[in-house]
Amino acid sequence: MTPSFSPHLVNDPFGDPGLYIEIRWARRALLFDLGDNTALSPTRLLRAQDIFVSHTHMDHFIGFDRLLRVHLGRGKQVRLYGPPGLADNVTGKLHGYTWNLVDGYPMTLEVREFHPDGLRRVLYAAKDAFAPKEAEAQSARHAGVFPMLEEPSLTVRAVALNHRIPSLAFALDEPFHININKERLHAAGLPVGSWLKDVKQYIWNGYPDSFRFTATLYCEHRKEEREFVLGEVKERFTTISRGQKIAYVVDCRYDAENEQKIVELAWEADTFFCEAPFLHRDVSKATERYHLTARQAGWLARKARVRELVVFHFSPRYTSMGEAIRQEAAEAFGSSEVAASSESFLNNTEVTIEKGSCR
Repeated sequence: MTPSFSPHLVNDPFGDPGLYIEIRWARRALLFDLGDNTALSPTRLLRAQDIFVSHTHMDHFIGFDRLLRVHLGRGKQVRLYGPPGLADNVTGKLHGYTWNLVDGYPMTLEVREFHPDGLRRVLYAAKDAFAPKEAEAQSARHAGVFPMLEEPSLTVRAVALNHRIPSLAFALDEPFHININKERLHAAGLPVGSWLKDVKQYIWNGYPDSFRFTATLYCEHRKEEREFVLGEVKERFTTISRGQKIAYVVDCRYDAENEQKIVELAWEADTFFCEAPFLHRDVSKATERYHLTARQAGWLARKARVRELVVFHFSPRYTSMGEAIRQEAAEAFGSSEVAASSESFLNNTEVTIEKGSCR
């Protein structure tokens, strides 16, 4: 069964934090954090129009400039989601450049700041030289784990952790997974194609089984229009199962409040990406710097009952000691195996600890 979300660390575990998640069926991606992102091709960056920023320390935000440069002039709308103060930081970045020749560019930026008692939205348009414009604020409670982005096929939730400033952690949830049985399609003389993306969207949107739709099928170099009933397509060609969940936690110290929030956010995640900058022998330094140790990352993963733990964001003080960090996290997680997953399209090694024709 092919998962809907394909996550990749942007850099190796000693590099800047960043998680790029491809949404396989939509030619779309979500990007978590804006550290150095030169490993991402322009094509990959253009697919990421929803960017989730944990906080704006340099190693989490220095890649904003490259993101902007790649999207500029492409007619894209880019949305940034983050903690209080994000819009001011974006404004400061934009004020560092001269924009007298971009008045014909259709690009827009939208920043959504999540405050405990409401949502602040600030819009920036290239045609207006990226001058900030406040949109109407919205009252909402953003305490504990709260939704940042809600769509029929996915939800991104967040929680504010203590890093001496609010540092957001994120979880991406799929409400349920829709698998298409290609063998049954072929047996029925139906092709695989973009029409199946529409079928998935109808199901996620809650259309009734009686819903009729017309699909365009491409069969042996010819185009054919055919009508279907959604319920019949669901029964014959789909399997509905538990949705995928991915959690991402960076830059926080280990304390009772943070632990409770992280366990709730990452509960039973398929993959848990968790920072592990320090070995536990340096726990006092980790606490002082408001970061986790590898052992603490393992404890959190075990308590949250996640299926797979990926540790990253290693401090450069441990250069060449990545295996020791992985092993410490594995022992705390309760896994005897420590493995590096296969290389991603970014040519990065993700450090992984595993538990457990028409007719």
